[in-house]
Amino acid sequence: MLKRLLVATALAGAALAVPAAALPASAATLAHASTAASCYKQSGTHWVCITPGAFCPKAAHAHYGYATVTKVRYKCTYKSSDPYWRWRRA
Repeated sequence: MLKRLLVATALAGAALAVPAAALPASAATLAHASTAASCYKQSGTHWVCITPGAFCPKAAHAHYGYATVTKVRYKCTYKSSDPYWRWRRA
C-alpha cells in the first residue's frame, strides 16, 4: 500500500515537471507568451522589450515597439487572415 502511494506520488510529480518542449505547440506558445509579456514596458508613445510575432497587449494596439534583441521596429497590427493583434515588422 505504501509502495503504491509512493509510486503514484512520484508519477504525479514527474507529470508536473514536463518541459515546455514536450507540451503541445499551443501550450508551449502560451507559456512563452506569458514569459515575454512580463517584459513589455511602455516608454512614452512606444513600447520596448517586445517579442516579434507575439500577441500585443490592448494598450499597444496600433502603436510601435522595439524588439528586445535586435532593436528592430515593430507595430502592433491586426490582420483579418490572422485575427489577432500581433507585433509585426513595421
